[in-house]
Amino acid sequence: MSAGHSHNHAAGNNNEKALWIALGLTGSFLIAEVIGGIVSQSLALLSDAAHMFTDVAALAIALAAVRIAQRPADKKRSFGYYRFEILAAAFNALLLFAVAIYILYEAYKRLFSPPEIQSSTMLVIAVLGLVINLISMRVLSGGKDDSLNIKGAYLEVWSDMLGSLGVIAGATIIIFTGWAWVDSVVAVGIGLWVVPRTWVLLKASLHILLEGVPEEIDVGHVGDALLAVPGVQSYHDLHVWAITSGKVSLTVHVVHASEVVAATMLDAIRERLAHDFKITHVTIQCELVPCAQTDEDYHFGSHENAHDSHAGHTH
Repeated sequence: MSAGHSHNHAAGNNNEKALWIALGLTGSFLIAEVIGGIVSQSLALLSDAAHMFTDVAALAIALAAVRIAQRPADKKRSFGYYRFEILAAAFNALLLFAVAIYILYEAYKRLFSPPEIQSSTMLVIAVLGLVINLISMRVLSGGKDDSLNIKGAYLEVWSDMLGSLGVIAGATIIIFTGWAWVDSVVAVGIGLWVVPRTWVLLKASLHILLEGVPEEIDVGHVGDALLAVPGVQSYHDLHVWAITSGKVSLTVHVVHASEVVAATMLDAIRERLAHDFKITHVTIQCELVPCAQTDEDYHFGSHENAHDSHAGHTH
C-alpha cells in the first residue's frame, strides 16, 4: 500500500511540474496573441487566442486540482479530494464548448462583412503560438494517460496547436490570394474540430462523477472471477467505480461455504482482483447466507448462473 502511495505522490509531483511549465509558456504568450489578433483583425487568430485563454484557465484549474487532490483524507471526506480532479476536467470541457459556440457565432457574422486582415502579423504570431503549443504538449504528454485532469489540459493545448496550424494555413492563403473570408472559415474549422474531442472528455468525466464502472473493467468478468475462488458460493451487491483516474474501488458481499476459512478466502479474492483487474482498494463482506439487506435490483451471482453473472448496477 505504501508503494502505491509513493507512486501516486511521485506522479502528482511530476504532473504538477509539467503543469507549471505549460502554464508559464502559455500564459506568457497569451498577451502577445491577443494584441496580435486585435492589430491584425484576424478572427482566426482571436479564436486561437480564445483557446489559448482557455488553456491558461484550464492549466491553472488543473494545477489547483493536483494540489487539492494531494490533501489527505479527513473526517468529512474519507476518500480525500481526488474527485476534485474530475470536476476540473469536466469544467475544462464545458469551457471549451462555450468558446467553440462563441467562435462559430462570430465567424457567422464576419462571413457577411469580412474586415481587412493583416495576414503577415497573423502568420508570425501563429507560428510562435505553434512552437509554444508543441513544447507544452511535450511537457504534458507524460501524464495524460494516467489522469483525466492532465488529459483535459493536454487536449486544450492540443486543440490550440491545431488552431495555430489552421491560422498559419489561413494566413498563407490570404497573403497569396487576398481572400479575407478564409479567416472565418479557419475559425469555424477550429471550433468544429475541437467539439467532438471535448465531448469525449466531458463524457469520461461525467461517467466517473456518476460512479460508473470504469470502461476497462467488465463487471461480469469480475463476478466470474469471484465465483472461481475456492469456497465462494455466490455474491451480491457488487459495485465497481473510480474515485478519480486510475483509482478504482470495489465492494461486494460474498456468500461462502461454512467449512471455508474466511481469512484465507479473502486473501485469494484480493489476489485475484489485483492480478486480473488491477483493483486493490476492495471491501468484502463475508456471509454464510445472503444478508437480509440484499437488493433484488442487483444481480445475484452464483455457481448455478455463473455464465449469466453480470452484476449490472454500479454504486
